[in-house]
Amino acid sequence: MMEDEAFTDINGKSISLHCQSHSSLCSEFIVSVPKVSIGKVMVYTCCVWLLAYAVFFLTENTAVLSSAIFITLVGMMLHIHFVKVDHESLLVIGSLGIQVSSSYASGRETTTFIEMSKIKDIVINEAIYMHQIIYYLCVLLKEPSDPDAVSSVVPLFQSSKPRLNCLVKVYKSCQEIISKC
Repeated sequence: MMEDEAFTDINGKSISLHCQSHSSLCSEFIVSVPKVSIGKVMVYTCCVWLLAYAVFFLTENTAVLSSAIFITLVGMMLHIHFVKVDHESLLVIGSLGIQVSSSYASGRETTTFIEMSKIKDIVINEAIYMHQIIYYLCVLLKEPSDPDAVSSVVPLFQSSKPRLNCLVKVYKSCQEIISKC
């Protein structure tokens, strides 16, 4: 069963949630954000280069133009490779565990797997962020020496930051799968 729904992030920007149920004990949730806007990239690039040209006009130093071009290109590459996440996915496999993946605009992917034996629960938590209260989905990990204690918290969907209505949908599906184990 596949399902796509449109939601917004904490800043009001459009995101989409793709839910796919592979079986009664396995579901995948993918939160996608819009691609990099070429218009924005061109505006930022033009602003930096116009500022560099103004400085060059006043100083007549060609190193200013070369530096501006180099810094802009390196900055864009770093942003695409390390910052801009295209989509984040959560794969919940009932008896096995949870896989969390992030795919960046450059094609780079990061993946983390958490064994089900280490998971205490999946919860929706709240936090204060920039003068507002936001909600986020997180995995509570068991303390190895005390199964009733929480050793750490692993936040999910850190880059896309979906709103509560999207998190509730993912949370309910995760709880259904975990309760069957």
